[in-house]
Amino acid sequence: MSVDSVKQPPSGPRAELKRQAIVRAARELFLREGFGVGMDTIAAEAGVSKVTVYNHFGSKEALFTAVITSALDEPLAGESAAALEGLAEADDLRAALVEAARTWVHAVRTNHEVTALRNLVTAEIHRFPELGEAWRHRGTESHHPAVAGALRALAEQGRLEIPDLQVAIIQFYGLLVFPHMVFSSYGTHIDEDLTDRLITSGVDMFLNHYDPQGTE
Repeated sequence: MSVDSVKQPPSGPRAELKRQAIVRAARELFLREGFGVGMDTIAAEAGVSKVTVYNHFGSKEALFTAVITSALDEPLAGESAAALEGLAEADDLRAALVEAARTWVHAVRTNHEVTALRNLVTAEIHRFPELGEAWRHRGTESHHPAVAGALRALAEQGRLEIPDLQVAIIQFYGLLVFPHMVFSSYGTHIDEDLTDRLITSGVDMFLNHYDPQGTE
């Protein structure tokens, strides 16, 4: 099959609005009914035809992948992103990083829809190997631009010594938000006091490891 014969998804402002409507409708229905919901139902909820849904996504697995990849970035939107972006200007890096982490972790802990979608992925992972491929091809930096941008800026300023940004991003997640993701997948949660202790000690561990003076 030639490159020219591969059908490309619709583009342009109107097509983007339809795509967003489809993703919103699919998200609501996946949360309510699970992965078994029909494409006819999703199309009706979005106010488009089933053909339009397939033109945009090609398959239900691809649509589910789009829903998940957009939702999992939500805790890093809004206040969380602004707090991370402000780190490079902070006089007291530790204090600013602790506050940014508190904002981010709070968003992770309280976004119950994203938690439910993560749990749905766990339950249905055998149905859509495309999800793992999508994440692998996006890469750590492109999937977490707010975190990557903040750490890169601090490294460029010489305030942190980060030889491997990809590793640093994963470590940052591992120290601050992964514990809450793991606990929530078991239907439980970490209390407020332990959450704050994890945040402050996690920030200290991260800063101590990437302290430029400590790496000399």
